[in-house]
Amino acid sequence: MKVSEFDFHLPTHLIAQEPINQRDMSRLIVLHRAGQSIEHKSFHQLPEYIEEGDLLVLNQTKVLPARLLGTKDTGANVELLLLKRLEGDNWDCLVRPGKKLKPGIKIYFGNGDLEGEIIDYTDSGGRIVRFYYQGIFEEVLDRLGEMPLPPYIQKELKDKNRYQTVYAKEQGSAAAPTAGLHFTEDLFKRIEDKGIQTAFLTLHVGLGTFRPLKTENVEEHTMHSEYFSISQETADLINVTKNSGKKVFAVGTTSIRTLETVADSKGQVHGTSGWTDIFIYPGYRFKVVDGIITNFHLPKSSLIMLISAFAGTDFIKEAYQKAIEEQYRFYSFGDAMLII
Repeated sequence: MKVSEFDFHLPTHLIAQEPINQRDMSRLIVLHRAGQSIEHKSFHQLPEYIEEGDLLVLNQTKVLPARLLGTKDTGANVELLLLKRLEGDNWDCLVRPGKKLKPGIKIYFGNGDLEGEIIDYTDSGGRIVRFYYQGIFEEVLDRLGEMPLPPYIQKELKDKNRYQTVYAKEQGSAAAPTAGLHFTEDLFKRIEDKGIQTAFLTLHVGLGTFRPLKTENVEEHTMHSEYFSISQETADLINVTKNSGKKVFAVGTTSIRTLETVADSKGQVHGTSGWTDIFIYPGYRFKVVDGIITNFHLPKSSLIMLISAFAGTDFIKEAYQKAIEEQYRFYSFGDAMLII
């Protein structure tokens, strides 16, 4: 299977540069797999497509303000992007400018509230950085760090909370689980009033999720790993829902990857935590997920392959072309898709 099969051309002006004023007023393209039909709706109409007793599973990860701007002793500017805590106060980071940041070099942030020392290189070309500070690291980072917006967003984000879901809880992501950005407290109230269930899990999103595959053949790609956690309570609710004949809707590809990681061959889910590098592409047989709520994805990315595995490559291509024709907004701050 060729990676080029998952390519498409997107006009630049359709890449959303900022969130809309009201989260749940984004547009929603609805794909019906059985009849291969497409509808155009608004996200606030989502409950119309989910039945009483069905279950929404959402990723409650919280994005770290992981972009740090600092200086070296020489006064030269340095940019760090925190990817993953390794051990203690050591972090896996992307750095800029890379060539000049060698082990032993120190970097200073804010008014000296935070100091970083380059410890070693990583296999992916990044750096291991050890941080020194007073107090609680997350509080220091919240004060000094900026949201790590994807490179295709050029506009400055005025309110950093708009790159968090309203239910974000477990801090640790390098990027937002963007399918969840459309939900509001009011929408959750209407979901609850209809008798639709909700459950939460955690997968800390890594930047590798969004990168196009560099191999020619899909099967040759190796996925990066991401940390996940799902409670036994959530697992039990998913199993009861499935066993009663109701449907499980995964909000976002991160929720899908977690659910499909923890499910056994019979589709039963177990509470656990760990690391997943599951790679889902056409030919994969889903064990848990009955419906998907997602945003639009980058060409040749593992994410567009995942939803193609669920809905069919040709149907996804058709839906993306329709979305382009209808001037949908794409990517992190863009519109949404429901696949049922």
